[in-house]
Amino acid sequence: MPGVQAGRHKVSCRGILLDKDGTLLDFMALWGEWAVTLLDLLDSHLELIGAERIGSRSALLGLKLDEQQQLADYDKAGPLAMGSEEEVTALLAWQLYAAGVPWNEALMQVRQFSSSAMIELKRRRNARPMPGLSSFLTACKEQGIQLAVVTSDTTAAAREHLSWMGIEHYFGAVIGRDRVSIGKPFPDMALLACQELGILPEEAVVVGDSNGDMQMGKQAGVQLAIGLAPEGGGEAYLLDADVIIRSFSEIQVVEEA
Repeated sequence: MPGVQAGRHKVSCRGILLDKDGTLLDFMALWGEWAVTLLDLLDSHLELIGAERIGSRSALLGLKLDEQQQLADYDKAGPLAMGSEEEVTALLAWQLYAAGVPWNEALMQVRQFSSSAMIELKRRRNARPMPGLSSFLTACKEQGIQLAVVTSDTTAAAREHLSWMGIEHYFGAVIGRDRVSIGKPFPDMALLACQELGILPEEAVVVGDSNGDMQMGKQAGVQLAIGLAPEGGGEAYLLDADVIIRSFSEIQVVEEA
């Protein structure tokens, strides 16, 4: 049986389950500007209704700004990185509710802001594959290892982003949060992905950039949980990873493990 080797870990596997944002594609390139646009719209609305503007974008969504207040990074354990769209919407709607806007109106307003930011995101199509991804996907295909996407994004959005990068054909299953009753860190996505690939969880490997991905894999009973930390320092937040890598070039696909 083919397999993968990452660090000291070498395991047989028939399938690999991959997170999307921050794993298959550059998180900041796609979602960073979306988040900034969304927060700018919310800030302007707060000012319009005579309320205080957002005090800390870092504390609210986990964005990290430089000295010029430009987007520089994001908190890998923060709500933007790990939360669903519904969770982010609720966080932002709370800002309006705290300013006196009724909750139902606050939710509606934030959803409108999100739609506007999403239009800009789709116009730019700024989905950049992570370094080494293309060679990794090709190697998996050559060895007959099946692939699936497991993401907190919606299934339709995930397929769209994969198509922007021209890699949708590599994946036998795409599991978004809308296809399960409960998302990460619970095992439902991984279990459904394995079912659709026709493999057992113990025949699978998970690759992701958040500890929610690692916990999902462990609860599902996968063979190996690989954490991806491109900038290093993954030990601080990928607490349940079996091994931590910085790029796909550190995963070797082997004919027999």
